[in-house]
Amino acid sequence: MANEYLAAPRKAPDLQIPQSEVAVKVSCIDSTTRVKLPMGPLLQPDYTGKEFLTGPAFSFLIEHPSGKKILFDLAVRHDWQSLPSYPKWRKLGWGIYVEKDVPTILSDHGIAVDDGAIDAIIWSHHHWDHTGDPSLFPSSTGLVVGPGFKEAHMPPSNPNSTLMPTDYEGRAVREIDFTSKPFKIGRFNAFDYFGDGSFYLLDTPGHTVGHICGFARTTTSPSTFVFMGGDASHHGGEFRPTEYLPIPKELKPSPMKRRAPVCPGHLLEEIHPHNTSTKPFYYVTETFAHDKKVADWTIDGLGEMDCQDNVLLLTAHDDSIVDPAQIDFYPKPLNDWHEKGTARKVKWMFLADFEGAVDAKENGDEAFVWAK
Repeated sequence: MANEYLAAPRKAPDLQIPQSEVAVKVSCIDSTTRVKLPMGPLLQPDYTGKEFLTGPAFSFLIEHPSGKKILFDLAVRHDWQSLPSYPKWRKLGWGIYVEKDVPTILSDHGIAVDDGAIDAIIWSHHHWDHTGDPSLFPSSTGLVVGPGFKEAHMPPSNPNSTLMPTDYEGRAVREIDFTSKPFKIGRFNAFDYFGDGSFYLLDTPGHTVGHICGFARTTTSPSTFVFMGGDASHHGGEFRPTEYLPIPKELKPSPMKRRAPVCPGHLLEEIHPHNTSTKPFYYVTETFAHDKKVADWTIDGLGEMDCQDNVLLLTAHDDSIVDPAQIDFYPKPLNDWHEKGTARKVKWMFLADFEGAVDAKENGDEAFVWAK
């Protein structure tokens, strides 16, 4: 295994995941959202040819054997121009496109959203590109949020809340208490949502107050999992590579169109700010995190998850796997991802964003610059 990489990988940490014989059905919903934001204020350094953070906004449908259905995140509401922050985004020149909202996508495939088919909506956090439009669900559909969410993001404690009153009025809002039955998965405090080890919520702070991730068991023999990353990270280069998962010597298939079918891994090492194959390419900026130190700690934890052979880690805005589709999207389930080798296939696709930097390096130009 070590010979596959530019550096010998360290042994992956033991996540200490409890045993269970119950799995859930997991589907990743491509919500049709596409966003385009300037990269520099969000992640550093600035790589040649990568001026914008672009991507989708995923929602996840989790179906328990009991028949209960829950959603992890709702992506962007179709009428996003009605949100209070719209004038600000317009001035900033953000690009936002939404063809359909998640409830419509579910209804198109026979899930009666308006009849209470969804037991609960879990918000990874309070930002507009994850909260969707809960008013399209009946009051019987509850909201589940992370620790400290209500005080930080909801009236009356926050009179300047960016949430819409129709998001939460008339429905139960449940704030997860990770201290009631404390245990950890990896470095993260965990909560057993159904009480049977099939689906966990993980306390992943830093990006915002109350940020949480989802961790679903997709098979039991062997145990495999899908990690729903929300905005714990916005780009694969924030938590890849690591000492546990260095850059491969050869990238097959090549993520770079002009370097197909195989891309030598050393080309990526040579454009890395630290000229290494074992540290991530990007760092989150102070302005893009509620608490950068804590956000960095969480991102390090993602790397400990991502290096596991039995974990498929998907962040909400992973641009590298949607156009064209690199995974099975809803209505197809993701449960056979391990059998299909999906994680190995998509793990390094984000490196396509650095082809311009590789070109620049080969031409003797700057591959990246740090913002002043």
